[in-house]
Amino acid sequence: ASCVQYRLVVRDVSTLQILQLYTCLDQIQYIEWSSDSLFILCAMYKRGIVQVWSLEQPDWHCKIDEGSAGLVASCWSPDGRHILNTTEFHLRITVWSLCMKSVSYIKYPKACQQGIAFTKDGRYMAVAERRDCKDFISIFVCSDWQLLRHFDTETQDLFGIEWAPNGCVLAAWDTCLEYKMLLYSLDGRLLSTYQAYEWSLGIKSVAWSPSSQFLAIGSYDEKVRILNHVTWKKIIEFEHLAAVANSKTIVYKEVEKSPSAETERLSFPPARALASSLFSTQSKYEVSQVPVSLQYIKPAADRANPKMGIGMVAFSPDNCFLATKNDNIPNAVWIWDIQKLKLFVVLEQLCAVQSFQWDPRQPRLAVCTGNSKVYLWSPAGCISVQVPVEGDFQIVALSWHPTGDSMVLLSKDNFCVCYLEREEV
Repeated sequence: ASCVQYRLVVRDVSTLQILQLYTCLDQIQYIEWSSDSLFILCAMYKRGIVQVWSLEQPDWHCKIDEGSAGLVASCWSPDGRHILNTTEFHLRITVWSLCMKSVSYIKYPKACQQGIAFTKDGRYMAVAERRDCKDFISIFVCSDWQLLRHFDTETQDLFGIEWAPNGCVLAAWDTCLEYKMLLYSLDGRLLSTYQAYEWSLGIKSVAWSPSSQFLAIGSYDEKVRILNHVTWKKIIEFEHLAAVANSKTIVYKEVEKSPSAETERLSFPPARALASSLFSTQSKYEVSQVPVSLQYIKPAADRANPKMGIGMVAFSPDNCFLATKNDNIPNAVWIWDIQKLKLFVVLEQLCAVQSFQWDPRQPRLAVCTGNSKVYLWSPAGCISVQVPVEGDFQIVALSWHPTGDSMVLLSKDNFCVCYLEREEV
């Protein structure tokens, strides 16, 4: 699904043929599929309206108007039959049921980066709350939205919450002004508190491993710390240094190569798509000789939100690898071997890394750097792929299909679908 101003376009993934075209009341600012892909939510925050469309019954539609309360966020519940709307100034969360036409209210939700978290099985929801100048967490049962537990947290300014994939432990972390990671059980007991240091900028990024055995914490001191699920103590600390000295680490460096073509094999004028890929600058990876010095950028000390520390952390689906990005070294992606707890690979790009995401089915990482190329790494090697599109197509984000057979590449105004050939087993 994609939106063009007030139109919602639903396409077939394999052919990109338009299957449905819906017209909303205003310009769409957010879209989200229900978990079973039968409904699509379209939020128009400026108007305080959410419209829901059905793929099975194109004539059916639903309109939710929050009225004077306004709207700042909207999302599906895991069952795909309830919609959670957050009103302006975070006064409340309204839970709308598509089946029962009933409404539930959750008061005092906190305005923070990650204030709502669902367990992977969809049974429970945790909500960060702020009342009487204190932080709280409420845990609800998603089947009937009844309150299961309500407890206060030992935080100055709660910044985010996230469930472990097995749904047994809830991680809650403080604002970047104080390094504090809190781990709670389902019944609200504080299992452990982790604090690496004091009096400096703290946690910047957090990621659970798919097996729930590890919790990776990226911080402003350019390090990633891995906690284990038995004692919740640190088992390893990964430093992101500008100098890569270990001879066992593979450094792939992106290098540009001038476009070369056998003129006798070309028809002139060449097709437009072919011409754009032929005469744009190509790139490839070369293995650098260690030691390697990476480009290090010192952040401006007098600016807000300094570009420093570990901004991105993600585990591979098989738990074997961890990909990270240090914002002080914006052109590099670090890939760590979790079984050996060592640095395995560094990808040194020509441009700053915008985004990366693991293939949901195998250890294959896709990276984009704001140009018209997508980069793929797997334990077998690393490739740079030129996207054959007309004009200037700068990829700023990407998203894998759940099967891992294709991915959507997004630029500021356009998108394209990249199909990957599945290896024969």
